[in-house]
Amino acid sequence: MTKFVFVTGGVVSSLGKGIAAASLAAILESRGLKVTMLKLDPYINVDPGTMSPFQHGEVFVTDDGAETDLDLGHYERFISSKMKKVNNFTTGQIYESVIRKERRGEYLGKTVQVIPHITNEIQEFIHRGAAGAEIAIVEIGGTVGDIESLPFLEAARQLSLRAGRNNASFVHLTLVPYVAAAGELKTKPTQHSVQKLREIGIFPDALLCRSDRRIPDDERAKISLFANIREEGVISVWDADTIYKIPQMLRAQGLDTIVCEALGINPKPADLSMWDKLVYALENPKEEITIGMVGKYVDLTESYKSLTEALRHAGIHTESRVNIEYVDSEEIEAQGTDSLKKFDAILVPGGFGKRGVEGKIKAARFARENKVPYLGICLGMQVALIEYARNMAGLGQANSTEFDPETPQPVVALIDEWQNADGKVEKRDENSDLGGTMRLGAQTCAIKPNTLAAEIYGNVVTERHRHRYEANNHYLTRIEQAGLVVSSRTATEDLCEIMELPRDVHPFYIGVQYHPEFKSTPRDGHPLFIAFVKAALAQKQS
Repeated sequence: MTKFVFVTGGVVSSLGKGIAAASLAAILESRGLKVTMLKLDPYINVDPGTMSPFQHGEVFVTDDGAETDLDLGHYERFISSKMKKVNNFTTGQIYESVIRKERRGEYLGKTVQVIPHITNEIQEFIHRGAAGAEIAIVEIGGTVGDIESLPFLEAARQLSLRAGRNNASFVHLTLVPYVAAAGELKTKPTQHSVQKLREIGIFPDALLCRSDRRIPDDERAKISLFANIREEGVISVWDADTIYKIPQMLRAQGLDTIVCEALGINPKPADLSMWDKLVYALENPKEEITIGMVGKYVDLTESYKSLTEALRHAGIHTESRVNIEYVDSEEIEAQGTDSLKKFDAILVPGGFGKRGVEGKIKAARFARENKVPYLGICLGMQVALIEYARNMAGLGQANSTEFDPETPQPVVALIDEWQNADGKVEKRDENSDLGGTMRLGAQTCAIKPNTLAAEIYGNVVTERHRHRYEANNHYLTRIEQAGLVVSSRTATEDLCEIMELPRDVHPFYIGVQYHPEFKSTPRDGHPLFIAFVKAALAQKQS
């Protein structure tokens, strides 16, 4: 039977609940336990796919094509289990499921209510996501006291009651702010937060106290007394310069021991030597490079979370420090490409919408003409394709129908038919639901031999997708004749997966239609990002 650890948050959001939960999962996994993770999101959107990055940050994509919360990216980076659709659900999905059941008459005419119907549905979803694991760590989004997350908290309370003794544990993450004017840490918000939790019948076994500094023992004793939690259960989580230090920080204070005690298990001791090695590699680089990331959400780095982590992982595996500078593509549009001259490599990430696109096209041209290593991801590949079509293939009006529906030379367009991971043919048009018009999830494609892509990946590539527009095959032959190489295509639809410039023309110029950042982990890195960082190192030395 699966045992559960529920991770809740209090006082304010964005304290790092996902990283704390993933770090605990990493420690438990190192103790030989089979661990999975779930994220429960209290918003009514069915998934985060159509939410603004300004509000939500990055949308993470799983192999089976779910658009999920960015915390699932942390889960995959910290533990070996792969996340699926069942590992993340929202209030919107719960209500949608209950309403469908009600319409089908499954409630036999009963009045459908929050308790028990919504809370039972939440528990069903939790059990479905936790199936097959020894321990399921369930992160509940939002903060205690929010109306939105109350049904989730109530469902967690009910589930822990039904599961019985030693089958459920609660860990609460809270803020202990430092008030500079008073020169002291304030424990009152934490006291209130735990009080709120206790009011709804949840008694945490451990309290993770977030602060910008280590919390002194006397303050921990005070929190312990007021929150009615054993002193060893009050754990200090201070700001770290890398998230990969958090497992060791929590382990040193015995969080896993507290959780194992609460769950009535005694697995083998934790072995965090891998994390120690990673942190050592991060802190002792032999080289240093700076990569210019040309995007439009440059003030909101959460939008590129997986991407920045993937570059850091590549730094670990090449013994180098990777500095990332964000460049606003609209600035390049207005001021030209001079700001790009200082970088060892240029990366153009994915994105949607017309704003800032011409700046990205200029960045791709700058990288191509100046032989600077270039990696284009999703939209980054499409802008490189448009740029090459305009300036090298004689298609002066080349564009994407996403930015100009009336373009006379649509080298990138909305493809109306493709095959999903299950082999089903899906169709779409401009009027389809936004979330239903995506090529989503993992696809496997063959790679053309003797190409840069083959050097990186070998014969095949399996990566995750999240996009609506594709390279238009009608124009690709002409662009290929002008010297651009399409090194991988999808097997059934013949859609462009990877394009590149030959090595004798450019040292490293590659665009990919998928999102490789979703499969990078600190343990293994990712072959594409490692190759990109190596190209940047070579560029710096040249």
